[in-house]
Amino acid sequence: MRERHYDVAVIGAGAAGLAAALEVQRHGFSCALLEREHHLGGILMQCIHNGFGLQEFKRELTGPEFAEEFIDQLADSGVDVYLDSTVGGIEESEVGKEIYCYSLNGGITRLNVGAVVLAMGCRERNRGNIGTPGTRPAGVFTAGLAQRLVNVEGYIPGKDVVIVGSGDIGLIMARRMTWVGSRVHAVVEIQPYPSGLTRNIVQCLNDFDIPLYLSHIVSRIEGKNRVERVLVTPLANGLPDYDSSFEIACDTLLLSVGLIPENELSQEAGVQLNPQTGGPLVDSTMMTSVNGIFACGNVLHVHDLADYVAEEARRAGAYASAWLKGYAPALQIGVKAGPNVRYVNPAMMNPEQPDRLYLRSLIVRNNAMLVLKLDNNVVKQKKLSHVQPSEMVRIRLTRRDVADWKVNRQSVLEVSIQ
Repeated sequence: MRERHYDVAVIGAGAAGLAAALEVQRHGFSCALLEREHHLGGILMQCIHNGFGLQEFKRELTGPEFAEEFIDQLADSGVDVYLDSTVGGIEESEVGKEIYCYSLNGGITRLNVGAVVLAMGCRERNRGNIGTPGTRPAGVFTAGLAQRLVNVEGYIPGKDVVIVGSGDIGLIMARRMTWVGSRVHAVVEIQPYPSGLTRNIVQCLNDFDIPLYLSHIVSRIEGKNRVERVLVTPLANGLPDYDSSFEIACDTLLLSVGLIPENELSQEAGVQLNPQTGGPLVDSTMMTSVNGIFACGNVLHVHDLADYVAEEARRAGAYASAWLKGYAPALQIGVKAGPNVRYVNPAMMNPEQPDRLYLRSLIVRNNAMLVLKLDNNVVKQKKLSHVQPSEMVRIRLTRRDVADWKVNRQSVLEVSIQ
């Protein structure tokens, strides 16, 4: 077994891991970047559509181009990269953390590190997660798998397609499957509103006349060897109206029904998870409930844009570096989700060094108002032209915002939408 020593280990080499590792190295600490795949970039490498980089690099890029910007920086950074390396566990040691990596080529490596940044990303929910009844034929894919088959492997999953869920990957694949010559018959969404970004509804469905059935479900999958048809059922007052069901003939069903943070490793390390996001609970420094373990990106909560992931990851890398130097906030106050807000990240804030809060709405509303209450007193309001659950809301707090706040260790900041 090989043994290596680093100040920080970053687990996962997608947008979050790349940005966090570069930030750690920029602060003068040694860093190991661990990735279970044989390439850097994570899911970005199969996202060949544009829309990346407008905030991070001030120009529009594809997913691989976005990743390449970080990979080019990494080449001259001094960060040690471990590809094809699966992390089997994180354990406490006398000097910090021990991480065990398993690789077909390198065997077992034990890393002794001072801090860990979790950046493992997320995975797709599948048919088993949503419990769609019917037979079990070939032709049922998650949208992300279909994206990999088309964009990376060069295979077309099917010719007549129905998509379940209007998440962004599903919307993008509706357009992509149309471009490769398949016919997308419908996108079926259980909610009364789309789950993806508005721009993707317009560019991927409206521009190609692909029907979007809101408040509908695929209530049954039929087919012997291959998918032959699906039964689509509208919802009436939240319940299936089976008498109004209709069939769509198809040979392929793509599922875009949400993402789940990859947190098995986090749980094994004793990290407390947020039941609303499935990701770790973190404080104002992005540190989890386990001292010295930080989290960022989609393993923390599912983001809309890779640009937001990179922004958050740089903060995590900077805070991990500051923690190694002995920094700890003198005072942190709790942050909680109020009316019409599903969650707020991070779960604590530092009034002496305010930063960004990320949240998701529970409602769809135009001309909304974001309201921050400190111990039931309104301390900040911000107008929002439109909110919906599929679009993350960010708010930046400055020293000027918190200058007059009267806080103590029992203070709580509530974030709500009106």
